Amino acid sequence: MNTKPDTPANTVTRRARKRPGLLQLVGSGAAVIGVLVVTSCAPSEQAGAPPTPVAQPAANLPAGDMSNGANNFYTSDQVDVQKISFTNQYQMNVVGNLFVPKNIDRNAKNPAMVVGHPMGAVKEQSANLYATKMAEQGFVTLSFDLSGWGESEGLPDNVVSPDVYAEDFSAAVDFLRTQNVVDPERIGAIGICGSGGFVISAAKLDPRIKALATVSMYDMGAANRDGLRNAVTPEQRQAIIAQAAQQRDREFTGGATEWATGAPEQLTDQSSPVDREFYDFYRTSRGYSPNTTTHRTLTSNIKFMNYYPYADIETISPRPMLFIAGENAHSREFSEDAYQAAGEGKELLIVPGAGHVDLYDRVNIIPFDRLTEFFRTSLA
Repeated sequence: MNTKPDTPANTVTRRARKRPGLLQLVGSGAAVIGVLVVTSCAPSEQAGAPPTPVAQPAANLPAGDMSNGANNFYTSDQVDVQKISFTNQYQMNVVGNLFVPKNIDRNAKNPAMVVGHPMGAVKEQSANLYATKMAEQGFVTLSFDLSGWGESEGLPDNVVSPDVYAEDFSAAVDFLRTQNVVDPERIGAIGICGSGGFVISAAKLDPRIKALATVSMYDMGAANRDGLRNAVTPEQRQAIIAQAAQQRDREFTGGATEWATGAPEQLTDQSSPVDREFYDFYRTSRGYSPNTTTHRTLTSNIKFMNYYPYADIETISPRPMLFIAGENAHSREFSEDAYQAAGEGKELLIVPGAGHVDLYDRVNIIPFDRLTEFFRTSLA
């Protein structure tokens, strides 16, 4: 049920999720044939890895690297937070958090924005931090769980559906436009990691998104089709597709769900720097959430092969777009590609010394000042 405009939000309880006791994890097709390829906002795991346990409440987690002000679970006494829900056009219930500055003029119409979390994550990972920080700057903000993730509806759990993800952003705009404190003509959006591509997909078809920024963006289509720096060959791509097709046959006749791609469950001497970067956020007290395993269903992950968020990206112009990436981020190529393809009103900001995951939560590195200036100008 939707909350009514400017009334106390419904209390939303995370629905019971039907999950097996253990997730059966398989590598991507590229990993199966012996090539390690990053295919998501978290790297693939090699075939033959131990089964991945269902996410459990944090207990005895290793300490993460908290340098440069890492503060994923940041809260602010300057901001009121409400749990809310709204329905997308597929009649799926999407759960989010509404952040309203305590000193806001409730008799005025104020700028607002939607914030999307990294692929495989939930709103409690990075999105809430960005929403809180931007609310401190006077914006009404809304973070939410993509459909099939966290508290939002969508079966099977952790299903990949790029069209639905883009629709979730537009549905969040629907919700914000009903709020009395929000100016419906001054709504922007921030997409982090995979959500950077999803918000671009949404903005191409939704002119109500007046400005957008992406942070550490992943083009989930290119990452799955081609790998980083085009490391996946056509033969490897076909092997990935064939593996998913065979798994569909098994699951249709009652076989167990198989899972692929996600943050590594453990590190070894062979773990890559990218593995270590994601592990340090998702598997430690720095950023762990019990509401996600980060692993996606193998059969649905193949949908990213047919996902092209940058097609027609120039049609978003003249609405302004800000692409933010770390200087040392393995994903930097995706922000640079989007910037090259976008029309006028674009800006590319490279953060010196930053990696991909650094921009999830390291407050001393994330350019919140530039984000604030960008949206104040763009949503003026």
